[in-house]
Amino acid sequence: MTLDLAATGTAPAGTTGYDVAELRRVEFPWADEAIYLNHAGVGPLPERVRKTLEAYGRDRAAAHRLTDDHYFRILDRSRELTAQLLNADPAEIALSTNTSYGINLAALALPLEPGDIVLVSDHEFPANVFPWRQLARRGVTLELIPVTAQGWPDEARMLERLPDPRVKVLALSLVQFHNGYLADIAALSAATRATGTWFVVDAIQGLGQVPFDVRATPVDMLACGAQKWLLSPWGSGFTYVRRDLIEQLEPPLAGWTAFDGTDDLTTLCAYDGAWRRDARRFELVTLPFQDFLGMNGSIGLLLELGVEAVQAHLRRINQPVIEWAHRRGVALTSPVDAHGSGMVCLVPSDPAAAYARLTEAGVVSSLREGAVRLSPHCYNTVDEMVRVAALLDQVV
Repeated sequence: MTLDLAATGTAPAGTTGYDVAELRRVEFPWADEAIYLNHAGVGPLPERVRKTLEAYGRDRAAAHRLTDDHYFRILDRSRELTAQLLNADPAEIALSTNTSYGINLAALALPLEPGDIVLVSDHEFPANVFPWRQLARRGVTLELIPVTAQGWPDEARMLERLPDPRVKVLALSLVQFHNGYLADIAALSAATRATGTWFVVDAIQGLGQVPFDVRATPVDMLACGAQKWLLSPWGSGFTYVRRDLIEQLEPPLAGWTAFDGTDDLTTLCAYDGAWRRDARRFELVTLPFQDFLGMNGSIGLLLELGVEAVQAHLRRINQPVIEWAHRRGVALTSPVDAHGSGMVCLVPSDPAAAYARLTEAGVVSSLREGAVRLSPHCYNTVDEMVRVAALLDQVV
């Protein structure tokens, strides 16, 4: 299903590349029931995905309607769409059920040795800390880089540390979960290429709201669950592995489809197949086919809209809250320059009271690390954000 979402005058010319009102009507028909600003927590399912999952559920209940070929075509399409999102090759995509899988894969598969150092920013989401911390039993050191005075990753310090020959991995989120800081991946990528350091990116808080191109900005591995900004079901996600790296890595776990010859389901007892030469060697099948079917619909929608257009839309609609915060002297923990993303995170005098007031008024946000986190998406509107600013004004 493809919508005609070209801008039709419902927003100021040049501000977005699609018709927000039509998008709300067709894909998010419940959007007037609440002001949903928690896409950094859980993304809602577009209507096309809800309908697809309902139909698939009926077929799954009558399993004779489905075939083995049907199942695996879903996964093939997931790799294709994910690759398109990243400007990657489908052979570089391993499907997975969450971000944690991809980070653990990197921690276990990269050939790290005693004395090696993994750099991670302090205040990262735990999924990008705990897998690296576990490497202490192998003699690998996790070095947490203190954040800046603003609470943001200290990229200057990372650049200083990368030439140290003991530093083998830099692991960083594309966008920080609690303040929306968008990393300068291009500068860090260039530095890691120059120093021979593996660069592992946790992209769950960025993809879907921030464009990312692995050809223009090379990284070695990238992990992403799809249930947030990619508006997909729980249990869907993927790991990107740079093509030249795939065959250098020994998968830490052996999935049954990870080997050559397993496409032929009539001869599965032939166990002599070698690891696949693409990223499927890292997959643990059976995967939740219905969740990936849903992910295909959601990523398809975002590709129709254009992630660049979504990013521009979020910058525009966040302005009323940002301007209100500046006017009232309310601290923002999220940057508003080139490091800004679709999140607005602010610290009123009583963040818990502000969060409670928003919740009472039907605004779904989140409270993270002492800040109220607002994370709108492609279908939210300027009017909604003006309403949020007015509500916040009541508790400052």
